[in-house]
Amino acid sequence: MTFVLDHHVSPDFESLLTLEELSSNEFRGYCHAGHPMRAFGGQVAAQALTAAGCTVPPENLAHSLHGYFLSAGDPTKPIVYEVERLRDGRSYRSRRVTARQDGEPIFTLSASFKLPEGGADRQLTMPEVPPPEELPDPYEHWAQERPEEYQAATTVRVMSLRFVPQDRVSDHRAVPGLSEQTVWLKPARALPDNPLLHVCALTYGSDMTLASTASLDIQPHRSMLKGQSRAIVTSLDHAVWFHRPFRADDWMLFSQSSPSSCDGRGLSSGHFWSREGDLVATVVQESLVRRLD
Repeated sequence: MTFVLDHHVSPDFESLLTLEELSSNEFRGYCHAGHPMRAFGGQVAAQALTAAGCTVPPENLAHSLHGYFLSAGDPTKPIVYEVERLRDGRSYRSRRVTARQDGEPIFTLSASFKLPEGGADRQLTMPEVPPPEELPDPYEHWAQERPEEYQAATTVRVMSLRFVPQDRVSDHRAVPGLSEQTVWLKPARALPDNPLLHVCALTYGSDMTLASTASLDIQPHRSMLKGQSRAIVTSLDHAVWFHRPFRADDWMLFSQSSPSSCDGRGLSSGHFWSREGDLVATVVQESLVRRLD
């Protein structure tokens, strides 16, 4: 699986995962900014998973990833992804990826792939929420009032979001100390029938709102739309488990909660459901959370 890199192309979702193959175990890519002059962590993780996936047969599907963000990536410089082939078993294949800039590691990823198999199947029931078509687009006001900032924000042009009011979530109940957030999301454009691309799209999207769930009074993602920023919030680590096959280019419900925020760190987790109600992935993340005021 070889891609041709052109980081100047229009940022449709496929181009965000485009990597140049330097060797059978080494790839190079570019990542756009999340915060000013900081590479977006969701794209770094998704590109690292893409690099790992390029070294396994396509019938081996990604089922989990665990990543650590070591330092802020520079969106103006290329990132080199070095893949280590840890194990190739009959059912499972394990990979370790180190992302480097200027020779220094900025992110490490462990990923596991497996052949599909049968077995018992059970899951949590998806909460009842309004469909995305009934919810407002949070970016419309931003695009009208501050079009230059909107056009510079790559995430909002490649991923669609619809926030669900928590009082409209069927199983919502106020729990002391628990912070919650629910959002529909999907890539803005349809994707090809490539399972690796779809799990990477979910990985990318899973880093867009999860950190803010650790401190909803700050809500950096929403406050950005209002021209306010009252905190530094950035990912420290990120883990995803993929449970069932899915398409990321249909709306997915991302139900998130945070049981703890202290010591400058917030812990958040979330579940992804397909629109049909299949539980397709679980995500856990710890984030750095520092107030500016």
